[in-house]
Amino acid sequence: MIERYSRPAMKKVWSEENKYQKWLQVELAACEAWTEEGIIPQEDMGLLRSAKYNHTRMMEIFETTRHDVTAFLSSITEGIGPEGRWLHLGLTSSDMLDTALGLQLGEAGAILLEDIDEALDALKLQAIAHKNTIMMGRTHGVHAEPITFGLKMALWWEEMRRNRSRLEDALEGVRVGKISGAVGTNATVSPAVEEKVCRHLGLQVEPVSNQVVQRDRHAHFILTLALIAASLEKFATEIRSLQRTEIHELEEPFASGQTGSSSMPHKRNPELSERICGLARLIRGHSVTALENVALWGERDISHSSAERIILPDSCLALDYILSIFSGIIKDLRVFPDRMWSNVESSRGLIFSQQVLLALVDKGLAREEAYKIVQRNAGVSWDQSQDFRELLKSDTEALAYLNVDDLNQIFDYSYYTRYVSDIYGRLGLESAQVPQLG
Repeated sequence: MIERYSRPAMKKVWSEENKYQKWLQVELAACEAWTEEGIIPQEDMGLLRSAKYNHTRMMEIFETTRHDVTAFLSSITEGIGPEGRWLHLGLTSSDMLDTALGLQLGEAGAILLEDIDEALDALKLQAIAHKNTIMMGRTHGVHAEPITFGLKMALWWEEMRRNRSRLEDALEGVRVGKISGAVGTNATVSPAVEEKVCRHLGLQVEPVSNQVVQRDRHAHFILTLALIAASLEKFATEIRSLQRTEIHELEEPFASGQTGSSSMPHKRNPELSERICGLARLIRGHSVTALENVALWGERDISHSSAERIILPDSCLALDYILSIFSGIIKDLRVFPDRMWSNVESSRGLIFSQQVLLALVDKGLAREEAYKIVQRNAGVSWDQSQDFRELLKSDTEALAYLNVDDLNQIFDYSYYTRYVSDIYGRLGLESAQVPQLG
């Protein structure tokens, strides 16, 4: 991932230094397990605990071996004595690589969970603060019926709660290790040693493996990141839409001195939301590669390996970045309730069409006939920019069933928000205190 989209904590997780430290951690955990089994002498284990890899020397050796694991091990054993022979005892490269990867994914996942929690907090604040802020609900981009902005935020909040649960589940799947030897039979390293290593590292044991931890686990993880990114893209797309000049119900935070265009000084563009949408596409693309990594030849090949060097860190880095951006947008989002109300009224009462339809039906008129009366008046209102409410009050066919008082009672916006509190109660948001937003 390029520097611009790499945040420090996640960048550190996927650094070369952290990766090699994890390799060393796995190798030493295996040595500890062999020591407990009585294979490695205690005095040798005491010396092994101070072992370090030499990155410069590793790169020199790699030029000859063209194998990063053998180069890594040689860079260690060159710096210690005969006790170096115990490193990698009974292991194959994937024992170390996949187990270390489980540790890295655990660290990355912990950061992403924190990111989601930050987004959840920001969404919750907006949901509570704008519980009763009426805005236009739109379907197909066209005015439908009123909702509240808080309800939209509550919907996003609940979706992100589901995403958090999905990520926790996916992390359980990848926080595993395998120390089962060349093709997974444990012939060269016993199940007892494997269990000791994983327990020492805080990982679950892969119950059955071949030469690798099976890649359906990693595909589940990347697919989960892609799904979270898809939710963020959905939210960001809505923010972009509502920031359009013609609607202008929301605005991304725009700092003093910030510019939106090199040529047009008036511009305030939803560039953060657009960035979220762009990087969400990147993560979604990586999910396809992760699925294709599931199928390997026999007990393993390395067709997955090169792709994973890109898709795993880049997906984590990109999601970490766009989650951070999203939280910042929501936290400092500019909300324009007056503009929301103006847009609700801009369709001249047409949004009450269903209420009039139901009222006519309730008065005994056949649904088809009621529909014709309402649609006829709605058509005039739409085409001639006349107020739908006033048209109905002068429509003799409608007035045969509904008097003016009936119509005035129907034209009540509070009807559409009467169950918002019930929905909030389902979510556990109803009793929350209204926050102060900056």
